[in-house]
Amino acid sequence: MVAKISLGNSLYGSLVYNGEKINKEHGRVLDTNKLYNDGTGTINIQRVFEDFKRWMPQATKAEKTMMHISLNPHPDDRLSEAQYIQIAHEYMEKMGFAEMPYLVVKHEDIDRHHIHIVALRVRPDGSAIDSKNNYYRSKEITREIERKYGLHTAERQKITPDMPIKKIDPNGDIKRQVANTVKMVGMRYKFQTLGEYNAILSVYNIRCEEADGRVNGREYHGLVYFATDDEGKTIATPFKASRLGKFAGREAIGQRYERAKEKIDVRPTKRKVAAVMAQSSDKDDFIARMKAENIELVLRYTDDGRIYGATYIDHNTRTVLNGSRLGKEFSANALENWFNHPEDKPIIQTQGNTKDNSTTPDNSRHQSHGERSHSGGTASDDQSNRHGQTAQSSPVQSHPHGYDDTSMFDGLGGLFSVGPAFDAQEEAFYREMQRRKKKKRRGPKL
Repeated sequence: MVAKISLGNSLYGSLVYNGEKINKEHGRVLDTNKLYNDGTGTINIQRVFEDFKRWMPQATKAEKTMMHISLNPHPDDRLSEAQYIQIAHEYMEKMGFAEMPYLVVKHEDIDRHHIHIVALRVRPDGSAIDSKNNYYRSKEITREIERKYGLHTAERQKITPDMPIKKIDPNGDIKRQVANTVKMVGMRYKFQTLGEYNAILSVYNIRCEEADGRVNGREYHGLVYFATDDEGKTIATPFKASRLGKFAGREAIGQRYERAKEKIDVRPTKRKVAAVMAQSSDKDDFIARMKAENIELVLRYTDDGRIYGATYIDHNTRTVLNGSRLGKEFSANALENWFNHPEDKPIIQTQGNTKDNSTTPDNSRHQSHGERSHSGGTASDDQSNRHGQTAQSSPVQSHPHGYDDTSMFDGLGGLFSVGPAFDAQEEAFYREMQRRKKKKRRGPKL
């Protein structure tokens, strides 16, 4: 049996949360201690709140006046309501709450039934029940209860670096699955926007939305998480980030955005995607080849079926990148045009040499008859073409006849193969820029 304990000062909020479960027929009141109980299994939130207030002292130094506990048996344990009631009172007595008012509610919204206990932790004289070592005390008590009632030993699932991330199972503990997935995604993947964050979450059937508003005159800015099916439809009540843990909150995710900016290098992903695109004939071929390279393409569509968003998830580097970060030729607009007109494949630039997707004058390339490519040209491109100069061509280029003729190079060991290749000058330039950046950080020698 796993006990989760949280201290707080929002007694009314805890009552509303449990009341919503009951009103939706996903829960029922099993018992109360020193509070009114009409025996119907329902709850009058205002009445219970007034009962709690009668036990509240006029003054107290305690900042957190209430405690919310959930007792979760092992999935293989099937307990009767009488056993839940007995266990709840026994647990609260051993935790030192025998004389305190509390409410016991059974939750049935998931296959693994469990109970929640809302309790006051300040006595009428203003003193508070000690919460030190709650975790260790609670663990000893739950172990004792397991032995007494012959229950399975249940432990919180520990997240390890090699633990696989799985899609949400509608028949399991959805809240725990969402919490674990959000934590593992945050630990392993790098992303810089909510859109990129949602792209990786969607792979595991989770969606995240911002929640902004005002309560009692105070503004709040948070995140809400939704468990979905394979079609993106919500399958359970949304979870506020605060219910999952600090790691899921807006502040924590914002910090991950900032850290990712320093760590993300788009070049490895761009090279692989460029190589795959060069070899692909259409949408299905492109997506299949990408998966073979352990890269997922998440596309977002308008109601009329047009692609308006494209995000690349590179599971090799654990990087999530919006298409425009790689270059215009990888963006949603470019893909929409290509997928509808297979003969109009984007011209791929592979001369980028910075850590982001910004271009340099060296990114110019040959464009027949002075025409600009779908990925857009630079001022230097136009100037070169106007003077009849031929700029350096990229490894993947568009021929005037609309095809890429590589058959003449067969048998040369890939020397002229289409796709990104190692460029010594490019790499030397990149290392020089990195050296200058470090030198600038250190400052001049005195």
